[in-house]
Amino acid sequence: METLPVRSSHRSEWIDITARVQSIVTGNGIGNGFCVLFVPHTTAAITINEGADPSVARDILDVLSRLVPRGGSYRHLEGNADAHVKSTLVGSSIIVPIVDGNLTLGTWQSVFFCEFDGPRSRQVQVHLLLEASGRGPG
Repeated sequence: METLPVRSSHRSEWIDITARVQSIVTGNGIGNGFCVLFVPHTTAAITINEGADPSVARDILDVLSRLVPRGGSYRHLEGNADAHVKSTLVGSSIIVPIVDGNLTLGTWQSVFFCEFDGPRSRQVQVHLLLEASGRGPG
């Protein structure tokens, strides 16, 4: 496992970490397998979506803000209940296949760290799993 540090600069934002994750895959010499990304925070998340047009991420953040407003009627009184709900809706982990040393994302797809309670210093855990060769011992 490797830890990828992420620093957010706004309360809510999506940060494209695709190139950084690919660099970890390349640096570890993984040919075929899986990249499991996990966010160990309750007010942040991780997802895959369109990275070519930054307005897509902004649109999704806007919709989440309307669905789960910051000033809603919440029992959790720390002022970040909306961030907890948003992180649950988006999710804390993803799995990306690796083929020939590359993350197998679609043409327009990118990996995003999703901040809902920033700015903060965060981390993403990167777990690399080698594809089994199918051969038994000896």
